[in-house]
Amino acid sequence: MKNKKIIIVGPAHPYRGGLSTFNERFAQELALENEVEICTFTLQYPGFLFPGQSQFSDDPYPTGLKITRALNSINPFNWIVQGFKYRKQKPDLLIFRYWMPFFGPCFGTFARIVKGNGHTKVVAIADNIIPHEKRIIDKPFNAYFLPCLDGAVTMSRKVLQDLDDLHFTQPHVFNPHPLYDNFGEPQDRNAACTHLGLNPNDKYMLFFGFIRNYKGLDLLLQALALDGVKETGAKLIVAGEFYEEAKPYYDLIEKHKLKDQVILRTDFIPNAEVGAYFSACDLVVQPYRSATQSGVSQVAYQFEKPMIVTDVGGLAEFVPHGEVGFVCEPTPEDIAKYIIQFFNNYKTGDFNAGLKRMKAQFSWPELVKSIEEVASLPK
Repeated sequence: MKNKKIIIVGPAHPYRGGLSTFNERFAQELALENEVEICTFTLQYPGFLFPGQSQFSDDPYPTGLKITRALNSINPFNWIVQGFKYRKQKPDLLIFRYWMPFFGPCFGTFARIVKGNGHTKVVAIADNIIPHEKRIIDKPFNAYFLPCLDGAVTMSRKVLQDLDDLHFTQPHVFNPHPLYDNFGEPQDRNAACTHLGLNPNDKYMLFFGFIRNYKGLDLLLQALALDGVKETGAKLIVAGEFYEEAKPYYDLIEKHKLKDQVILRTDFIPNAEVGAYFSACDLVVQPYRSATQSGVSQVAYQFEKPMIVTDVGGLAEFVPHGEVGFVCEPTPEDIAKYIIQFFNNYKTGDFNAGLKRMKAQFSWPELVKSIEEVASLPK
């Protein structure tokens, strides 16, 4: 794909989180040979719908990118005005980052107006079609947005199947989530531990990302309380913000006397600190109850860290059992089994060959090719 005018629609600076990080890194890749702009939000979520402390990042504006705050997710008049504005610009390609049906009306109206120029192709990078936490709006909002697309790329085979189940007839392909290489290279473990105020002589598991029920942190805390896990000497770092009531998690820590085993870093983790957390840990654990895919796996691959993931949704697609870590059932007992197995039977480096092999498969140029394939852009 060369010499195209491309608009990416979705989160970006000043909004924070993995979606913004992804979109900015993807824009950098596309901008190597195209004119690229990210169209982000003036209002992403109404405050009462956002469970975290803040939607905004303290990170500096990413250099070399054009980011325009244009869309208000709940204001139909705004969708129309901005749609006609971008329609006049005649972009070759409009790429929506679609992660929840809440945005269907905004994105669908905007896309239809822009496509009215008879030139622009519209595709989506779909993280989720059927959300983890279902709402009555999901089906009608998907039904409004999906027909306006000329194609879609999914981040997991599970979401690809969801599109098939919804009888989506436009071109759609699976392309795995590329590496988060923008977080830097692996750091010296001792230096990373020291930077984070951790004892380099201890063993660490990492639960990373915002905390919601479907991510199963409570299952992991219950696993820590089972026979054999404490004897490994491994501690759990919880690095991420609560997106729901924190009390049940604190109650579990108190009930099972886990205070000495659990290190809570439950403020939002800025991008500059991500590399230190992954470099300091020995094992990344994703004890999810449900999932489509997870960007956490791609960060773990970037820092070449073995993983335990539960066999839900699309998680196991990207974690070959026994080669880069383990796939288990979403139960405290099975999670504990593999924690014990990892720390008792394996040493640093045992998974390196598998991690490097898998890491090589997740590239940004491949995502660009997939977008080009489903968009069927004229040469």
